Order: sequence, then C-alpha cells, then structure tokens
Amino acid sequence: MSLTIENIMLIGSLLLFISIIAGKTSYRFGVPTLVLFLAIGMLAGSDGIGGIYFDNPSVAQFIGVVSLNFILFSGGLDTNWSSIKPVLWQGISLSTFGVLLTAVTMGTFVWAITDFTIYEGLLLGAIISSTDAAAVFSILRGKNLALRNNLRPTLELESGSNDPMAYVLTIAFLALVMNPDQSLFSIIPLFLKQMIIGGIAGLLFGIASKYVINKIKLGFEGLYPVLVISLMFITFSGTDALGGNGFLAVYLCAVYLGNQDLIHKKTILKMFDGLAWLMQIVLFLTLGLLVYPTEILPILGIGLLISLFQIFIARPISVFLSLTPFKMKMRRRFYISWVGLRGAVPIVFATYPLIAGIEKANMIFNIVFFISLSSVLIQGTTLSVIAKWLNVALPEDSKPKSPLDDLLSETAKAIMVEIKMPENGIAVNKKIVDLHFPKTALIAMINRDNKFITPSGATEIFAEDTLVVLSDTQEGINQVYECLQIEPT
Repeated sequence: MSLTIENIMLIGSLLLFISIIAGKTSYRFGVPTLVLFLAIGMLAGSDGIGGIYFDNPSVAQFIGVVSLNFILFSGGLDTNWSSIKPVLWQGISLSTFGVLLTAVTMGTFVWAITDFTIYEGLLLGAIISSTDAAAVFSILRGKNLALRNNLRPTLELESGSNDPMAYVLTIAFLALVMNPDQSLFSIIPLFLKQMIIGGIAGLLFGIASKYVINKIKLGFEGLYPVLVISLMFITFSGTDALGGNGFLAVYLCAVYLGNQDLIHKKTILKMFDGLAWLMQIVLFLTLGLLVYPTEILPILGIGLLISLFQIFIARPISVFLSLTPFKMKMRRRFYISWVGLRGAVPIVFATYPLIAGIEKANMIFNIVFFISLSSVLIQGTTLSVIAKWLNVALPEDSKPKSPLDDLLSETAKAIMVEIKMPENGIAVNKKIVDLHFPKTALIAMINRDNKFITPSGATEIFAEDTLVVLSDTQEGINQVYECLQIEPT
C-alpha cells in the first residue's frame, strides 16, 4: 500500500490511535512506549502486515527535525533553573566532552572490527553519541522515578543539551567521509561556530520571545501557544541561517522561557506537553515505517556487538571521564552511565548519510536503528530496577514537588485571603505577569467596583481592587504579601 493524499489521514489517524492505546497499557508489561511506537510503525510498513510502502529519508528527516524541535522545546520549558543550577557543569561536561568521547570510542571500535574506514567509523560513532531526549524524558517521567541527589535534573539536562554536539559531529564526520583528504582538525571551526552562535542566539531569542509573549495582546488565550510555536521555529531557522546550531538555540530559548513569568504560562506548558507526546509518536511511527526489518537481520550479529560495547564500555568510559573533576559517588556515576538511552535522535541523524548517498549509508542506518532499539529495550526496561539496586531511588511519597508541579497542580487550595490594593501599592497599574507572583498561590478573582472578574496574566491591577488569593499553605500566603509589599491584616 502506498501513502496518498486520499488515504494518509485515515492511515495516520489509525496508527496514532493504535499507538495511544498501546502506550496506555505498555508499562503494565514493563515495555517503554517508544518501543511500541517503533514496533507499530514496523508492523505497518512494507515488511509488516500493513504493507505501507515508505522509503523517503528526506521526508523522514524533515519530520524528525520538526519533532525534535517540539520535544526539545517542551523539555526546556519543563527544566527548572533552580534544579539544574547545582548540576550545570556536570551536565555540560556530559553533553560536550562525554559525547565527543563516546563518538571517538565507538568510532575506533567500529573501525577495528569492521571494514569501515576510520572516518566512516567516527561517523557512526557520532550518530549514536548522544542520549535521546525523547527516550529519557518520556521514560523517566512515564515511570515517575524519584531519584536522589539531583540525579534526575542531571540526566534530563544531559539528554536535552547533548543533541547539538552529536549533530555537529555527525555533519563534520559526514563531510570527512565525503572528502577524506580534509584534515580532522578542519571540523574545529565548524564546531565552534555552531555552538557559540547557537548558544548566544538561543538566549537572545528567549529574551525577545518573552517580550513578545507578554507585550502582545492577542485577545484569545488559545492563540498564545500558537504564538510560542511560531517563535520556536523562528528561533531554530533563524539560528540555522546565522550558521549556529538550531537545536541548541531552541533548547536554551525554552529553558529561559520556562523560568520566566509568562502570560497564560499554564496553557502554554500543557499544550507543549501534549504536542511533545504527539511528536514522539509521529517520529517513532515514521522511523518504524522507514526501516525494513528484513535488512536488519543480516547485521544482527555486528549490531549486537556494537550495541553491547556502547552500553557496557563506551558509555561508562565517557561518563566516568567526563565526571572526573566533580565529586560524585560511584553508584551515581554508574546510574548516569546506565541511563544512556539511544532512541529516535540517532535514527534521525542516520538519515543524513542516506540523503548524502555515501557508500555504507544503508548499513549505518540499519546498525543505528538496531542500537537504538536494543538500548531502549535493555536499558529503558531496567531503569527502576537498577535505581533500586544502586540505592539511588527515593520512595515515591518522598519525591519533592518542583515549581512546575506546583504551577500545573489541580489540587484544591486550602487557604483563601482577600487583599485590597492601596492607592500607592507597588502592584497598581502592573500586569499580574509582571508581579513575579509565587508559584504556590494564585489570584482566583478580582473584585473591582463590586464586580468580580477572572484574571489572566495580562490583567492589570488597579487601586482599590480586592484580590481573592488562594494558596495551599500559609507560607504561600506570606509570600504573596511579600510580593505585593503589603502588611498582612
């Protein structure tokens, strides 16, 4: 069956529905949802029972890039600065030096055991050098793992920020494969340009995006997530046009926005959480359709050998060396090493050699697919068990709430107070979004001239307004008074 304009909506919606239903029940059997999404795509493909013919790496790459934008942006929005600040340098070391070490170690091993040239080996190593944000975010959050000593922020920071490094290495080593006469050192200027411009552009686009979101008056709450989507793609494409790394820029822009006060922030966060899940499903289904299981069978032996080397040797070496300058217990290092999940990102990067048409492109793609699948199956299904074995897991009831959890919490607030705004109050004539209101409290209503209005972030506070404030703790109410610089009555 070929995909056409007439049937693509029906086929796509059916595959999406099946994936959602399968994902709902998958953890009952300890299988990560991402594996099921891949499996459904493979079953629906030309080698499976669905018989859908799809062999277009360019389309798959486009879908992959768009999906990664949403996944990285959603992960960035969900990243709390106060959580990652203590582990910032560990995360940066893992996402840069660690990725480089993995690429070189894997590339050298592949060169030694196969007929790949050293550059082809390094290309394969670069493609599978980063942990996958989609896999790590979805599995850690799906299993709701509570981990000790900032382990979870470290893992999420690494997985969200190491794709740019892997992308740069992939493009650089692909260029060396196509032009073997070039020096290995010729990739250094490309790397510096991509990372420096990407980092600066991400922060600048983040600052500009905050200004646009809070200053523009759209009139409809539902338009604000659409506005943020447009700003996300502007960040990616604008950075790319400047010669920087768009993935790094998108992630940094989202981290900045996620830690700022934004109009309709709750709506934006919920929308991107749903869109990230949609993009994960679409991405894994597409990659499942693109692969041909019959072509993977011949490389099972070499694929398994490379996969095991990556899990048990290359990843631990890169983690331990990257974290050498930092004080960290061995069991934490072992667990970080184990959560080296490969997923959709390496498969997306493996489409670049396919499109470039290099000699061993198909073999590289199939090996990468097998490595990603085996990584999620072996490591993804054992995260909870290994966490308990290494004693890095916390009881679920002792898991601390993050500021994001407080923001999205639907639980009832136990305390209500009414606060009247004085004529010369600091909040008068300011928008609620500009007050830096505590995350543990909310303004439920405003009594203005004996009329009650439901506020949003764009609502201005007037003198003589009476704010009806709800919070779940007395401490939250005290923080409100401090924020408004009003003495409690």
